[in-house]
Amino acid sequence: MTYRACIFDLDGVITDTAHYHFLAWKALADGLGIPFNEDDNHHLKGVGRMESLDFILARSDRTFDAATRGRLATEKNDHYKTLIKGISPADLLPGILEAFDWLDARGIRIGLASASKNAPEVITGLGIAGRFHYVADAGAIPRGKPAPDIFLDVANAFGFAPEDAIGVEDAAAGVTAIKAAGMRAIGIGDASILKEADLVLPDTSALAANGLAVLAAQA
Repeated sequence: MTYRACIFDLDGVITDTAHYHFLAWKALADGLGIPFNEDDNHHLKGVGRMESLDFILARSDRTFDAATRGRLATEKNDHYKTLIKGISPADLLPGILEAFDWLDARGIRIGLASASKNAPEVITGLGIAGRFHYVADAGAIPRGKPAPDIFLDVANAFGFAPEDAIGVEDAAAGVTAIKAAGMRAIGIGDASILKEADLVLPDTSALAANGLAVLAAQA
């Protein structure tokens, strides 16, 4: 075993809150008279809140000052937090608990590198907050994905070199961030989109056996 930490994204990897994000962004866009649909929402995958807001506002012919942008971001986040209040362990994606068990059994540290500032509330609702050895504070990270900052933050917190860690992501921007950090990457989803990943799985159901174990054997 040559890696010492596994760093997970949250949305689309551990749970799927993308639909809740879509509903909250859609409500905001509708209120502003800006067209926004599920295809547009794919562009926001793995992207931070303000960057997502800027993507939506760029589709309008209006100009939004900093104060207005801040208010809109808060409005969206408040709506999203209301939507996720009912999240529970039943919302964990298949294979995640097995992956955590696999890592724990080998003494591999588990970190969370989510662009969501609501990540602590989400993992608490999922009942897995205690499974992480470190959770990055997205609000304190200078640059969002695809910059490597959040993955490097987790590695630094563990005191490990980047090459001692692997990352698990479902978004192209996230995979780019992992590779830019100097880590190996497991992509969850479409291999034609997650081209930079060292290994791509269609879903998380066999992450431990077909992902984590495979990369361990290759190292």
